[in-house]
Amino acid sequence: MTYRRRILGLIGGAAVAALATGFSAGTALAQEVTLKLHQFLPAQANVPKLVLDVWADNVEKDSGGRIKVERYPSMQLGGKPPELIDQAIDGVADVVWTVVGYTPGRFPSTEVFELPFMMTNARAVSHAYWEMFEKHMKDTEFKDVHILGTWVHGPGMIHTKDPVEKPEDMQGMKIRGGSRSVNSLLTKLGATPVGMPVPAVSEGLSKGVIDGTTIPWEVTTALKVPELVENHTEFEGRALYTLTFVLAMNKAKYDSLPDDLKAAVDKNSGLEFSVFAGGTQADADGPARKVAEDLGNNIITIDSAGVDEWRAIAQPIYDEWVADMNGKGIDGQALIDEAQMLIEKYTPQYSN
Repeated sequence: MTYRRRILGLIGGAAVAALATGFSAGTALAQEVTLKLHQFLPAQANVPKLVLDVWADNVEKDSGGRIKVERYPSMQLGGKPPELIDQAIDGVADVVWTVVGYTPGRFPSTEVFELPFMMTNARAVSHAYWEMFEKHMKDTEFKDVHILGTWVHGPGMIHTKDPVEKPEDMQGMKIRGGSRSVNSLLTKLGATPVGMPVPAVSEGLSKGVIDGTTIPWEVTTALKVPELVENHTEFEGRALYTLTFVLAMNKAKYDSLPDDLKAAVDKNSGLEFSVFAGGTQADADGPARKVAEDLGNNIITIDSAGVDEWRAIAQPIYDEWVADMNGKGIDGQALIDEAQMLIEKYTPQYSN
């Protein structure tokens, strides 16, 4: 082979290689999608670890690795927890997990599940929530985002420095509440509701800004609540309260996905995922409760007879909420009736 032919062969091979490399890179670029997932809890907390990471891992797997989910815990992309839903709308984050009640009154229909003594168990209520979201909220209150999941946590309860056995024990206490309904209930019990996102609870308790907090068992471990208070009050039967959550995606980002990648996201969204998320959160209550037990803390359980006294105090919240909804052009009583019907329907299915 002449020197000239060898050089031409090398040049030709290099050109082919360059073309092939360029084509592969272009193909990879066209296929790869990165989703920024933003939320307010530390990465090791139960929801990120047991729910959000599972969702993200499954989306990555079902997309054949073409979707990468970058996880940003503890508000690492900036802002405060109440801003998360707008970050999803504006595209600051592609996906957010948030407490709906962080923006009071903005998504009013979700509050039907947060009314006192409405919830039975997290799976049943999460199932009812998704059905009512699709029917009443998807194209109205949540029209600016693509909702991937709707769920509630396990039974909400009271954690305090001084014991709470009767409604009057709440008199004069400063208690962190997580929603409008919870704050209204605290006021009716004679306590002073203090609004603060969950991550601020530990500091609030340690500095005496609050005397207690309303949260489910599962989040107490990440916040070190059993080390900061000695008393925990839980309720038999229907829970004192619960909070509503959404996993929300930027609408334009979802719409921009090719059909096969939309399918990977869709496979991990909806009713089944919502029930999984609510149930998983509730399943973490038991291990967290044991932490408080092992510390020798005082766990007070209000029996069904005692609950009646608390429910009587809470009843006016229903009437006030219905009036508020009616003022917004929403039939509040119809929402309550439908939610109660669905919860009754699904509770036996998800009871242990």
